[in-house]
Amino acid sequence: MRVLAADVGGTKTALGLYESNQAGDYRTLQEQIYPSSGPSLSALLHRFLSSSDSDARIDVAVLSVAGPVEAGVCNTTNLPWTLSEVELTRELRAPTKLINDFHAVAIGVSMLGPAELRVLQVGRRDPTAPYAVIGAGTGLGEAVAVPMGAQICVLPGEGGHADFAPRNEIEMRLLRFLQTQTDHVSVERVVSGMGMGALYDFVVADGLAADDPETRARFAEGESRGAVISERAALDPAAARTLALFVSAYGAAAGNLALKVLPRGGMYVAGGIAARLAEQLDWNLFMQNFLAKGRMSELLESIPVSVVLNANVGLVGARAYAALR
Repeated sequence: MRVLAADVGGTKTALGLYESNQAGDYRTLQEQIYPSSGPSLSALLHRFLSSSDSDARIDVAVLSVAGPVEAGVCNTTNLPWTLSEVELTRELRAPTKLINDFHAVAIGVSMLGPAELRVLQVGRRDPTAPYAVIGAGTGLGEAVAVPMGAQICVLPGEGGHADFAPRNEIEMRLLRFLQTQTDHVSVERVVSGMGMGALYDFVVADGLAADDPETRARFAEGESRGAVISERAALDPAAARTLALFVSAYGAAAGNLALKVLPRGGMYVAGGIAARLAEQLDWNLFMQNFLAKGRMSELLESIPVSVVLNANVGLVGARAYAALR
């Protein structure tokens, strides 16, 4: 069986063409990453398939997309695209399924090996219990998965768009700062790549650290603000303070999800930022804020927490979904 898998994010789109054998193992025929730009996803798909060195025939396509999928349609959250299973099936000439991007991540993490995870807290894992995934990239994704024998029931959500809840005076000032820019300050406005840029502006405007001319110059050149901030953190005090605010809010968001779900099967921190900056982010600070839940702190100490190091976990999950259908 030939499977076309996609992981469509607000910044980049990862595509893969795979072939499975009777044992269910996959052979990679082609993988490619493109900027999520241009008039449509269809254009990227056709570009990818036309560049294949092998037969571009496909039997099924599973496309994970950043946004809610309803009745086979997704209006992508951070892209100006409307995607339809019916239209994509016609264009690709193969049955096509759209799933939420963190639906794919939730399936993908169940297939990762120990080398693809960084354990932050061992906890007491129950493999039969629900597990949860959270991940910051362009936006913030969340999902919950419930093992059901050999199957996995995934409950994708849009928890990244829940209200941002400040926990201290600095975060209260941050909330007021962000309220001047948008009528709804969600967690995603803080814990995401785009959130990093807003955090940097707040740090400077609030007087927490001085503006850095080189960092600002690179912003003006159109570079990704999140990438610049992470790269400049060792040289720019405002960037370093930004990362600290980001990590603490990220840990708090993960802890909030853990309280709601009690994922005794594990909490997995995925997304492009965690994979790319796994050695740079302060995971001790992350865990301090994950656990800072008052009387429930001891309960959260029992939850296994891991960082997903495989940046292609969404592709892994989308490909696997084809076999689970």
